[in-house]
Amino acid sequence: MGQLNVSNPFDGSPVGEVKLSPESDVDHALSIAEKTHKTNRKGLPRHERAAILKRAAELMKGRADELALLIASEGGKPLIDAKVEVERAIDGVETCAADIANNAGYEVPMDLTPAGNGKMAFTIKEPIGPVVAISAFNHPLNLIVHQVAPAVAAGNPVIVKPADDTPLSCKTFVEILHQAGLAPEWAQFICCDVSAAQKLVTDERVAFLSFIGSAAVGWKLRSLLAPGTRVALEHGGVAPVIVCPSADKEQLIPSLLKGGFYHSGQVCVSVQRVFSFGASARELAEKIADNAAGLIVGNAIDAETQCGPLIRNREVDRVEQWVKEAVDSGAEVVCGGKRLSASCYAPTLLLNPPETCRVSSQEIFGPVISLYDKKNLDDTIAQANSLPFAFQASVFSNDYTEIMEAVNSLDGSAIMVNDHSAFRVDWMPFAGRKRSGLGVGGISYTLEEMSQSKMVVFS
Repeated sequence: MGQLNVSNPFDGSPVGEVKLSPESDVDHALSIAEKTHKTNRKGLPRHERAAILKRAAELMKGRADELALLIASEGGKPLIDAKVEVERAIDGVETCAADIANNAGYEVPMDLTPAGNGKMAFTIKEPIGPVVAISAFNHPLNLIVHQVAPAVAAGNPVIVKPADDTPLSCKTFVEILHQAGLAPEWAQFICCDVSAAQKLVTDERVAFLSFIGSAAVGWKLRSLLAPGTRVALEHGGVAPVIVCPSADKEQLIPSLLKGGFYHSGQVCVSVQRVFSFGASARELAEKIADNAAGLIVGNAIDAETQCGPLIRNREVDRVEQWVKEAVDSGAEVVCGGKRLSASCYAPTLLLNPPETCRVSSQEIFGPVISLYDKKNLDDTIAQANSLPFAFQASVFSNDYTEIMEAVNSLDGSAIMVNDHSAFRVDWMPFAGRKRSGLGVGGISYTLEEMSQSKMVVFS
């Protein structure tokens, strides 16, 4: 079948390789997962799951620098941020181990009506069955942890297919689980082409699909699932940020820079649309631009790099086209607005692009922030909520009335107050609304979704 060659997205230098599996390997992996579940319907004993995950976290700590360099090398995330990702991934594995104790049933009161007199009932938690995890490139270790570790914690066998661009971090994590004592049949790594991946996802033996990636692919896969397969979809957003007149400008500038240009904007909740009213939008744009222009763009494995390459050169082409479209339609380039190389695009700030432009209406997934001069808060919220995507959003203000109006009116699953839209800790709920996703991510929430309840009633 051949192999998949993995390269550094900055310069194409080789990083490693993985075997590409044919459909026969996919079928074999599914058979192993099905047999493992059927012969272990309760999963491994909970103390074994917890011990394995704790050992895995310790192994990861011992290899933290290696894992960070791997993330930077294959995914283009600056090394300083890759190190943080490794810390988060380790914490996620430890959180999974701890949350096993909380993944439990509860008493169901029976005597609320006379019909239940003399009866006692409670629920128990059971593994849902074989889990298939399809992941994205932008957090090549931590996303895998969020999909695979909860499956292990819930007692499910899991098959994981990483993004083609970043398979090595995933493969390493699965190997670490095996080294920690998890038998290979409980966690299988597979790389395959699109047709084999579709077979993997849509097979009737799959009990749960965890998908992180584009909305177009995610919703299509959902439509093809076998009857009974449960699903969680995590797509992207076009994150709105509202800047009110009372906002602390000195506080919000570094926050917007981090939220918009972290990993060169390749994050599903990156700051993309900033709405300013009651103050000078141009002044705000120039302050952001002054700081953005000083960001160091380069190879992610270099310690001083703050913005790395986009994952593929064609993504630079796309971002270039979208920015040109916006400028041709009347947007002003305050900084950036150009490619720096085949793989890098300059951190960019656009002022007042039309609402119909793609930078205003679709997820750009690149280092571009658009800032809009609005009349008032009502006008701002109307545009912020105008898209068929809703994920995380934020509002900067020191006025309680403004804050609460924004919180109550913005369409989003999480509203950050005086912080950027990309803020996340790994134990909080993380969910897209509308086209942005289905189900709830976050360690404990995924553990719950990958479990199923059974009620027992005693008479």
